[in-house]
Amino acid sequence: MEAVLPIMSQFPEIETCVECSAKNLRNISELFYYAQKAVLHPTAPLYDPEAKQLRPACAQALTRIFRLSDRDLDQALSDEELNTFQKSCFGHPLAPQALEDVKMVVRKNVAGGVRDNRLTLDGFLFLNMLFIQRGRHETTWTILRRFGYGDTLELTPDYLVPPLHVPPGCSTELNHFGYQFVQRVFEKHDRDRDGSLSPAELESLFSVFPAAPWGPRLPREVCTEAGRLSLHGYLCQWTLVTYLDVRRCLEHLGYLGYPTLCEQDSQAHAITVTREKRLDQEKGQTQRNVLLCKVVGARGVGKSAFLQAFLGCGLGDGRELAEERPIYAINTVQVNGQEKYLILCEVSADSLLAPAPDAACDVACLMFDSSDPGSFALCARVYKRHYMDGQTPCLIVSSKADLPAGSTPPGLAPAEFCRRHRLPAPAAFSRVGPAGLSAAVFTRLATMAAFPHLAHGELHATSFWLRVTLGAVGFAVTAVLSISLYRALVKSR
Repeated sequence: MEAVLPIMSQFPEIETCVECSAKNLRNISELFYYAQKAVLHPTAPLYDPEAKQLRPACAQALTRIFRLSDRDLDQALSDEELNTFQKSCFGHPLAPQALEDVKMVVRKNVAGGVRDNRLTLDGFLFLNMLFIQRGRHETTWTILRRFGYGDTLELTPDYLVPPLHVPPGCSTELNHFGYQFVQRVFEKHDRDRDGSLSPAELESLFSVFPAAPWGPRLPREVCTEAGRLSLHGYLCQWTLVTYLDVRRCLEHLGYLGYPTLCEQDSQAHAITVTREKRLDQEKGQTQRNVLLCKVVGARGVGKSAFLQAFLGCGLGDGRELAEERPIYAINTVQVNGQEKYLILCEVSADSLLAPAPDAACDVACLMFDSSDPGSFALCARVYKRHYMDGQTPCLIVSSKADLPAGSTPPGLAPAEFCRRHRLPAPAAFSRVGPAGLSAAVFTRLATMAAFPHLAHGELHATSFWLRVTLGAVGFAVTAVLSISLYRALVKSR
């Protein structure tokens, strides 16, 4: 051992030295114990022995864990928060005396490590460094791995994106567990309790992410109030991300610590995969709470204005930048007394006429400019190519209804086109005028998406009475023929 000690002093990365003998069976179990410990719980990624401090990646990971565990955002862990953290990582809480002993050690060694009898971030980092210095680095590794970190001190792919099978024709939504969790996160960071998140509060929420997950388009995709994100807009944004990119939603929930804080195997627990759309169409109604509407039309017909009106934005809001136009807008709509999320997706008609377009949606909104009836031709072409032979309900919308109607070009007028193809009559929309006119269009779209078999309701009534009339006539003719045949048979006898 005397020969080994100078080597250990010269090379601090050597963690343990064990004197053993296979012949005499000396320290064999200790040898394997320390070898296993060096592999499963290595010191090198956590601690710099020369600087005698935590490595930056370790300190960063532990800082994120501290912020997730600090449920009241007072920059310190109370006894209750410490016990919740202890139970989550190690399965049992600390005894009251053990808690006091821990805080006493921190007080003696770190100035400001304990504040108002609560453990601060400096104290939390010191405790983990103390564990490592005393050879108990498996304690720190248990904490890190419980919060999803791997050997490289990065969140593992299996933690961030757990397996979730989404069959073709199905969609993804947050379930009530997911909504409860993200709402608790909102309430945690709403420090002034005004029901909305300021830019500073939103930055605090994003502090556990490697980068801000929601970009500058956020105010033009969901409802905001004077630059602040309301709870309604916040939940809409989560719903949009879950529907469009469930993988990204799983990552976001992972960064927020959903599996650990909710004591679940993975954040897939917060996601519902809906049934196949084909089954919804067969049953005549959908169980989905999130509906997709594609707004299709030529350039300049008012699609962007339509999306912004859905968010309640007027012409003079100044939130719409030509170079950063949003593609999506999401809001809630009442459908037969139930609240549904409706996503409007702005699509150029030209893109749907290109090879291999994606026209799938729950309802299609084909928009033309009422002051330029020639713009309807593109809507007609898109309808005939993608929706005429399918089961997707379609509503034709006449935008800029406040302007004088233009002269109708040769060919079918929009109203006549709708009548021939058994579509609802064109709906008028104008961004200038009563808000109720716009709201009625959005409610109609959501209702058509939720009940696709009622999309032609205006024509079903006529068809029904026509069928009744024809049936009655047929019955009368059959009755007359039957009586005549009966009389003929009686006379023949």
